[in-house]
Amino acid sequence: MISLHLLSTPGERDIRWVLEACRPYLAGKSEPIVAFLPQAWLNVNHWLDYTVRSFDKSARVELIDTEQMDLPTMEATIRRAHVVYISGGNTFLLNHRLHVSGLMPYLRKKVQAGLPVVGFSAGMIVCGPNILTSKDLNSVETTHFSGLNVSPFNFFAHYISDTYGGSEHDDWLSDYHSFHDNAVILLSDGAYVKVDGKKTALVRGDAWILRHGAEKEKLEEGKIIIP
Repeated sequence: MISLHLLSTPGERDIRWVLEACRPYLAGKSEPIVAFLPQAWLNVNHWLDYTVRSFDKSARVELIDTEQMDLPTMEATIRRAHVVYISGGNTFLLNHRLHVSGLMPYLRKKVQAGLPVVGFSAGMIVCGPNILTSKDLNSVETTHFSGLNVSPFNFFAHYISDTYGGSEHDDWLSDYHSFHDNAVILLSDGAYVKVDGKKTALVRGDAWILRHGAEKEKLEEGKIIIP
């Protein structure tokens, strides 16, 4: 059963919400392992020491570097892992690296088979059918736009809604539906969406859904989100 923990932000100036989401999958394991995919950053080692220290008491962090590791090594790391943590950064760079390295199909298969994913920002967006609702710059000039496709929803991170229920991003997000029919979930900072199999629900925070041909709707915590 697919198990996703999707966050707009990882914590309050830390990654406490990432740690909380990972904890149930690590508890009770003799050698708990987190597969860490920071591929949305140019320097994948930038947050490695911090992440290792953050998980120090609960798990061993194993880095996946799509540009320095071969595919069999990366696949072996994912097979050992109890949870995959995909951090934020540039969504287009992350997706490009997953496709070009050949890791995307294997990662998708494992997630579909039940390997839990905790992802924030870019790591959340890549879980959708495509990454076309990212506001990042496609500086890598990737031509790979299909995501992991382990959720029917597209995602938008760091959404800010004004007092009238609008946003500077609403117009171009609506343009997405000129070409695609699936709904987009918009998460403000601090929002958290959980996916259990075919059920998606807002755990906490402010989030909205934008469906094709409909007005934007604010989501209720704990209520199943209908595509």
